[in-house]
Amino acid sequence: MTTAAIGIDFGTTNSVVALAQSDGSVTTRSFATRGGAVDAYRSALMFWREGRPPQSRIAHVSGPDALDMALGMTTEHRFLQSLKTHLSSRAFQETRLFGKLFGLEDLIAVFLTDIAAGLDDLAETPLVSGRPVVFAGERPDEDLALGRLKASYAKAGMPQVDFAYEPLGAAYWYARDLKQSQTMLVADFGGGTSDFSVMRFEPGGAGPGGAAFGGAGRLEAIPLSHAGVGVAGDTFDYRIIEHAISPALGKGTDYRSFEKLLPIPAHYHAAFAQWHRLSLMKSRETMAELKALIRDAVEPGKLEDLLTVIEYDLGYELYRAVSAAKIALSGASETVLRFKQMGVEIERRITRADFDGWIAADVGAIETALDRALAEARVEAGAIEAVFMTGGTSHVPAVRALFDRRFGAQRIHVGDAFRSVASGLALLALDRTRAPVAA
Repeated sequence: MTTAAIGIDFGTTNSVVALAQSDGSVTTRSFATRGGAVDAYRSALMFWREGRPPQSRIAHVSGPDALDMALGMTTEHRFLQSLKTHLSSRAFQETRLFGKLFGLEDLIAVFLTDIAAGLDDLAETPLVSGRPVVFAGERPDEDLALGRLKASYAKAGMPQVDFAYEPLGAAYWYARDLKQSQTMLVADFGGGTSDFSVMRFEPGGAGPGGAAFGGAGRLEAIPLSHAGVGVAGDTFDYRIIEHAISPALGKGTDYRSFEKLLPIPAHYHAAFAQWHRLSLMKSRETMAELKALIRDAVEPGKLEDLLTVIEYDLGYELYRAVSAAKIALSGASETVLRFKQMGVEIERRITRADFDGWIAADVGAIETALDRALAEARVEAGAIEAVFMTGGTSHVPAVRALFDRRFGAQRIHVGDAFRSVASGLALLALDRTRAPVAA
């Protein structure tokens, strides 16, 4: 059956492509990888040089294969992920890869070209891409981010792309089988942002600010408010790194300088905010600085382990251990974080109470964004008839407890973390061919 509309959830960590047919059925696209077929395609790129100058060329691979190759490749390469987090920042304009200059839009276009490869009539098929309610970053520039995202799609051969808030896509997917009026809150937790939308679904045809959802005689979808915050799953991972990993690698320790004790500079551990940034520290200058600090350190063994983590690119394995601990704490009151690679051994018992304390301020920021969504919609929590939550962070007990407390567990519905947003965006793209909808 011919694809009638496309929805793309371009995510910080993973991306999903959904295809809608004219009858309203939706399928998510499957991608062939070395490890088997996946529909949640890792938002990653790896570049390397093939051949010798002047005949050499820059080759690349994307998705899970980019990560697998980067972990196993010993020759020079560049691994890039979380490109979405840079969209709203002017600090990342361009980078040089093997002598060639790439703008951020160029890099994202390479990835988008890969996930759309093989689809017909991209320039003509209705396409809706998700966008966060609030882009990641301390002071995000929304106009810059949207302009870059639109330019990236155009470079990838999709100039007619439209945009919708990611929680709006999730709402469409949840509401596809509704037969009666409902006021709903959608909470979409990604890797970089937590986004909220309050929606009203009512019987009847399209009206101002809405669209006939799923065909004539069904429901009208009316967005009431949107709010978001740059706090999500990646932030929670970093809190575990900050409290359970970094102290074992020298954070908070001192070194001697002219008979004075000085703290180890904070920037060495700040790079742990994203594991792939650790590879950027493996420069001759940084390695020499660390070796000098080790000679004067009060606890040299910890900095030696930090040096090993950087030198042998152990950031991914470190974050896998952190992610496993976070997942374990969703179902248990405590766990033991274990990391053992290249002579570096870290073992730390973490209780759920520890973790809840570490992320308390972040959960508070999420609740503030939630309150903003309700206030802008002029809807009290008690008037919300259903809460649809999607994304891995929705399983974190402290986050789930927040929503249970505010809305009651009986109103909470948890959706597919990977498919909900993209599938809803594809339905939205299909309906926009019939009547526009505010996003």
